[in-house]
Amino acid sequence: MAVSLEDIKKLRERTGAGIMDCKRALQETNGDIQEAVATLRKQGIEVASKREAKAAQQGVITSYVHAGDQIGVLVEVNCETDFVARTKEFKDFAKNVAMQVAAQQPLWLAPEDVPEEAVAKEREILTEQARTEGKPDHIVEKMVEGRLKKFYSQNCLLHQPYIRDDSMTIEDLLNELMGAIGEKILIKRFIRYQVGEEET
Repeated sequence: MAVSLEDIKKLRERTGAGIMDCKRALQETNGDIQEAVATLRKQGIEVASKREAKAAQQGVITSYVHAGDQIGVLVEVNCETDFVARTKEFKDFAKNVAMQVAAQQPLWLAPEDVPEEAVAKEREILTEQARTEGKPDHIVEKMVEGRLKKFYSQNCLLHQPYIRDDSMTIEDLLNELMGAIGEKILIKRFIRYQVGEEET
């Protein structure tokens, strides 16, 4: 089917994907923008898994200081080539991640980075909460697993809903960028400072 330039533009604004990729996705989905976004996200995930073994040793360190100069963030985002590190899309992504860290205060990058003792303690608290609700053991287990996912989505950067579009996570945003750019990209590390905050 014929796809309008207006729709291609809208899809590009939402996903950051290339013109031809947007056009193809819209043709595949009969012009349905929501479906086209989902198609491009899936392609991004495929690109991400194919590039998993590639080295990502270029990149940028981006800083963000929140209005009022009370909160500051440093984020390192890596990619495969210096060329990509200099692109506007890559730099914008790094800046958006820094703003996410400032706003949402993640403690870890991914669930696998959460120390075992922190997971065990959280599991213990959630189990106790579920039991006080009078649920049987097999239900308690399911409730704890569901609530642990929520714990990760609050505290792990990659699993947090993106502050500018909570229909996607930071991991979705990362995969989308990889799909658009065609390189492995990873958020290497971040640190957040807040005036008056005690060091942990």
